[in-house]
Amino acid sequence: MKNDEEIVIEDTSEEEALNEIENDTDDTEASTEDSDTDESEEASEVDLENLDDDSDEIEVKSKKDEKKESPYSFIIEIAIYALIIFLCVNYVPKYVLQRTIVDGPSMLDNYHDKDNLLVEKVSVHFTNPKRFDVVVFYPKGDRKKYYIKRIIGLPGETVQIKGSDIYIDGKKLEENYGKDPIDTEGIAEKPLKLKKDEFFVLGDNRTVSQDSRYNAVGPVKKSDIAGRAIFRISPLKRFGTIK
Repeated sequence: MKNDEEIVIEDTSEEEALNEIENDTDDTEASTEDSDTDESEEASEVDLENLDDDSDEIEVKSKKDEKKESPYSFIIEIAIYALIIFLCVNYVPKYVLQRTIVDGPSMLDNYHDKDNLLVEKVSVHFTNPKRFDVVVFYPKGDRKKYYIKRIIGLPGETVQIKGSDIYIDGKKLEENYGKDPIDTEGIAEKPLKLKKDEFFVLGDNRTVSQDSRYNAVGPVKKSDIAGRAIFRISPLKRFGTIK
């Protein structure tokens, strides 16, 4: 009987030992899993920290790059503005748009002495001015003088003044730009044939204007026309487009 009891006891001990070993194994596995989880979490946190650090470094580098580029950008901007100002001062008035001041009463009642007008200089290089356009030109090509008149006769036409009436190719021209009736026919008393590049111009104040009726001015060549008056900028009470 003793032997049997001892055997039973021994079997019980073995089972307990096995159970203890299994429990220890489970604990070990659990500990291992916990440690793996902790390590992965720590690794993730480290990776995130590293990403944040990298982002900060990228931002710092970008700011440094901006600081490095800013002086050059500033210089380029200044150079562009200087170029624009240079072009506006030197080329725009000469080739594009210019302010001109009426001097004298020859264009009354439509344009008065000291009126400030804008003259565009582009279109005359590509197309002929139209009848009744107000143009500025250099009489006889004299660049020291600058006249403003209204176009009456076009290239190739024949102009003649009879009394106070103007005839174009034998037909009376209907217009009402003159302040007073014409009292001097000048060189247009007889039919005046214009060349292919010539225009006949008159001032609106026909009794005082020095224009194509007189030899000092005569027919105006297209090459001597500087531009068309398109806008009156002062005085403000007469501000507006040119008619």
